[in-house]
Amino acid sequence: MPIMEVFQYDFMQRAFLAGFITAVICPLLGLFVVVRRQSLIGDGLGHIAFAGVTGGYLSGIYPAAGAFILTIAGAIGIERVRRRRAQMADTALAIFFYSGISLAIIFSTITRIPSASLLGFLFGSILTVTWQDVLVIAGCSAVVLIFVLGNFNKLALVAFDEDVAKVAGIRTDTVNMTLSILTAVTVVTGMMVVGILMVSALMIVPVAAAEQLGKGFKATAGWAVMLALFSVICGLTAAFYLDIAPGGSIILTAILLYVLAAAFRQSQLLKRHVGQVKNCA
Repeated sequence: MPIMEVFQYDFMQRAFLAGFITAVICPLLGLFVVVRRQSLIGDGLGHIAFAGVTGGYLSGIYPAAGAFILTIAGAIGIERVRRRRAQMADTALAIFFYSGISLAIIFSTITRIPSASLLGFLFGSILTVTWQDVLVIAGCSAVVLIFVLGNFNKLALVAFDEDVAKVAGIRTDTVNMTLSILTAVTVVTGMMVVGILMVSALMIVPVAAAEQLGKGFKATAGWAVMLALFSVICGLTAAFYLDIAPGGSIILTAILLYVLAAAFRQSQLLKRHVGQVKNCA
């Protein structure tokens, strides 16, 4: 069957549009998360988002709205603890992590949420996204993209060396808090595409793969976005024709790209080493 057949279906058009949007913002935020050595924050916020989803069902509001509210509140709490007691950052993240899971379990049992709905949020349901979901994803992504592109250099300096950023006159507390809030927004946005359990992977794996290419910081950001977009294209196409879970296929593609990038880097290092040995000889 021709590849363009995929786009003949409305649900696939929505899926690709939502996937493309998410593939842009997840690696962009993930880049700063990786530099700050907070790769696990996506998982922590993801479980808080799950509590927000179940809480949304319980209160009768749009589940994603509940996820946004609770996840942003969690991100603010984590950042405040990190700012005041940096040595307790990991512990604070774990506490928020387990609190989110506990609330999700309690809320889901109270409301008797259908298993299909819960699995959709856990593992992703990109093939069932509505135009309302696409608009929510696009609106949130636009806010994230505008902030990141408008403050890219500031964000990079704060991520690499917060003390130097303070000396340079940057309000690091404000930048860090805004970045934490936007990370929460990105987690919820990505949750609607690849699911709570895999959203962190979409933020981290393309960045890790891009880092293997040995380029500069901005180039790494560009490569990470391109790799994420390629993962979405391949993952969704495979899901359509092979009838497999799209969230898993997207992330598995990203991981395969990481393996290939790592192998490429090793081959380049080996060539360089062999060249140095020959020159010494």
